[in-house]
Order: sequence, then structure tokens, then C-alpha cells
Amino acid sequence: MNVYDSQRMTDALAADGYVATDAIGEADLVLLNTCHIREKAAEKVYSELGRIREMKAERAHAGREMLIGVAGCVAQAEGAEIIRRSPAVDLVIGPQTYHRLPDVLARARGGEKIVETDYAIEDKFEHLPQPKRAEIIRRGVTAFLTVQEGCDKFCTFCVVPYTRGSEVSRPVAQIVAEAERLAQAGVREVTLLGQNVNAWHGEGENGEEWGLGRLLFRLAEIPGLARLRYTTSHPRDMDDELIAAHRDLPALMPYLHLPVQSGSDRILKAMNRRHTAKDYLTLLDRIRAARSDIALSGDFIVGFPGETDADFEATMDLVRQVNYASAFSFKYSPRPGTPGAEMADHVPEAVKDARLQRLQARVLDGFR
Repeated sequence: MNVYDSQRMTDALAADGYVATDAIGEADLVLLNTCHIREKAAEKVYSELGRIREMKAERAHAGREMLIGVAGCVAQAEGAEIIRRSPAVDLVIGPQTYHRLPDVLARARGGEKIVETDYAIEDKFEHLPQPKRAEIIRRGVTAFLTVQEGCDKFCTFCVVPYTRGSEVSRPVAQIVAEAERLAQAGVREVTLLGQNVNAWHGEGENGEEWGLGRLLFRLAEIPGLARLRYTTSHPRDMDDELIAAHRDLPALMPYLHLPVQSGSDRILKAMNRRHTAKDYLTLLDRIRAARSDIALSGDFIVGFPGETDADFEATMDLVRQVNYASAFSFKYSPRPGTPGAEMADHVPEAVKDARLQRLQARVLDGFR
């Protein structure tokens, strides 16, 4: 999703005469596309800004301007605080306002420090840039296509509802038109994106309410599109039609990323996941019954506040039962403004480290 957002910024800037460069020292504009999910990722922004500040000073001595911008979810969450901590930053822009980049840059070049993070929810999909056919071709046969943004689940560990806003689904007509344009330019594989992509819903071409499964059936009809994928999903939004799409659509790749976070019902409740470990495992049984060769991946958080040895062992047992093809596992990281950060019984870092190593070893054992 961050790669897709970077492409959106590139497309928005192309009209202003900017072209991308792999050499940061040559850049007239440096944009950091940031993530706020974990503390380490957010803090890396400031260390990177320190390095770029020195480059900006060197360029200034040589009489060459370099603008520095911070984009993405750290920008959305921290806003003016970024400029306060790093005065070399010229602009801060949130993920819903990238279409305003040319105007923001014009003001920044005039010496104004800008924070551009306010947006209207209903405008989320009204200003997506449309890359030229040549640019689509240059990017190759795979492409990302956003269909949904935001999240209403409010897991107690997560900042996404606060940085990306509530769940909003992109209209069917926009999605189909973009997919057709991508296919006509030679794209053969499309990945549908959303913070909670399988919560997507909208009025279909037949006037009925569609879910993600029905949308996938429609996209599979587009000439030239040979492969379809989607990410990231929530277990509570896997309905019968989406499972049927995995069974009936050859174009839908036999892969599903379905985060669970913990195998302990007590911790799942504290996380506000609103499903149990049994609910999750039963759902996987239904999915595998529909598509026996499907590869599953998941997300895990170890060391959530109050997690005991028994809670962690329940997670280890779930991993053993599922036999994931891949997994993304992390130590719990308190995020400001989330309920989890205010909870008691935070787990010591040394315990988190040990549990993470054991979990990752268990996942690797499943690969052998």
C-alpha cells in the first residue's frame, strides 16, 4: 500500500514537471512516505530527516534548493509536530491530500511551511491521479488498484482508524474503469488494496449491493486480466461469496493474507478483534474446503499488554494448526492515542524478544 501511495505522489507530481530519481543527492524534492503502525517505523522518520537535513544544508551552500516533505500516516498523525521537531521540513502532507501536492509545493518554494492533512471523507476517491499509458507500461504487468480505505474495527493496538479514517468503499464504476484501462495498457495482474479490503461494498452495475466477491467476479471478465489478488483482509468480513470466488475464479490467485494477531481468546478480546481462535480456525476450514491448495499468511503480535505464557502458547498452538505459508510477526508497540497504550501489565521487552524468536522459529518449522 505504501508503494501504491508513492506511485500516486509520483503521478501527481509528474504534471508539475518532476521525475523520479534513484540518487537522493540529485533530488530537488525528497518525500518520505511514512508508516505509523509501529513506534520503530515512526521514529526512523526523524533519524532519516536528520540525515537529509545535512544534505539540504550542503546543497544550499552550493546554491541549489532541496525541499523536504513528510507524507503518509506519520504526517497525518503528527502534523505540525514534525516541523517543530525537524525545522528543515518544508511540508507535511497526509495520504488523502496527495492531489494537492503541486499547489503545496508552489507555496513551499515561496518559503511557507505547510501542513496539509485535512480532507473530506467523501472526497477520498475523487482525486486519484490517472497515470499516462506510457507510465503504466513502464511499471510492468502488475499493478495496484485501490478499492477501499480506512477501518472501522478499532482494534485496541491499531492507529489506522485515526490516521486513515473510517471505512470508505470506492464506487464500482471507478474500479472497473481503472481495471479496464490497466488491462488495455498491458497489465495482467491486479492487486486490490484496502486497509480492510474485504469490507468493500457498493452498488453494482445491476443496481444490487455488491461485496468484494461479486466485484472479483466482475473484474475477472475484463479481457487481458489473468490474475487477481487482494490485501489486507479481516476475518469478520470473509463472506460466502468471497469464499466462492476463491473456489470458482481461476484468475483469483490461491493466496490469502488473513491476520489473526493472537491465538488466545482472552487477548483477542482485549485487542477488540471480536472473533475467537475457534472462529478463525473454522473460517480457515471453510476456505480450504473451497480451495484446497490455498496458501495462507497471517499477522501476529506478541507481548500485547497482559499476555501470559499461557496466552502465548495458545498462539503457538494456532500457528501449528494452520501451517502458514508465510507470516508477519511483531512485538507489541504502544501507539499514542490507542486504548492498548493505556492498558496495565505491559510485557517486558526481554519477554517480547524471547516470544518473538520462538514464534518465528515455529513459523519456519512449518515451511520445512
